[in-house]
Amino acid sequence: MSLFTIADLHLSLSTDKSMEIFRGWENYTEKIEKNWKSAVLEDDTVVIPGDISWAMKLEESEADLRFIHELPGKKLILKGNHDLWWSTMSKLNAFLSDKGFLSIEFLHNSAKRVGDIAVCGTRGWFYDGEASKKVILREAGRLDTSIRAAKALGGEPVAFLHYPPIAGDLVVDEIMQVLLEHNIGRCYYGHIHGVAAKSRRAFEGNYKGIEFRLISADYLKFMPLKIG
Repeated sequence: MSLFTIADLHLSLSTDKSMEIFRGWENYTEKIEKNWKSAVLEDDTVVIPGDISWAMKLEESEADLRFIHELPGKKLILKGNHDLWWSTMSKLNAFLSDKGFLSIEFLHNSAKRVGDIAVCGTRGWFYDGEASKKVILREAGRLDTSIRAAKALGGEPVAFLHYPPIAGDLVVDEIMQVLLEHNIGRCYYGHIHGVAAKSRRAFEGNYKGIEFRLISADYLKFMPLKIG
């Protein structure tokens, strides 16, 4: 039983918003399927931290979630900034049950034990004016709740975020403080693509004892990253 992760699938099987208009995203859905099936087994788990589907409503996400469900392994999904189809947890879980997508589980203010790792996390956010301060504080609270849930499960709490806590010279202090207070050793994040992913905006390495790693799909060349 292994644990993998990959963010930013940006699926558009029922919408007209394919990522193929961007360099490096040619035939990305086919690449995701091929690479996933070459690496992930049925008893493995894959964490997908956000930007799952371009759907605008939950009903429109069915084809994309079905695609994910039919791939090998269990999937733990967190919310990204483009996941506008995301609804309440009761509606999301009812949708999964109704469609029979039993290999998928949503993480929101919660955690999941996978082997020796307790998966936890939240969407996160960037600084962008005064309004973003309220969002960041809310996301920091959700991260704290999720990590506490992970600790209650035992194992190593490993954090997954959609937004990076570090981008260039910017550190989102409220998010970072939660990670440090809980002695998190590993944090995986997505959101950053293309040229930005290859520049200093995408921080990878050790910061105050935490190992950070970018896991956006195009950065990983559409291959899920094995982390445990």
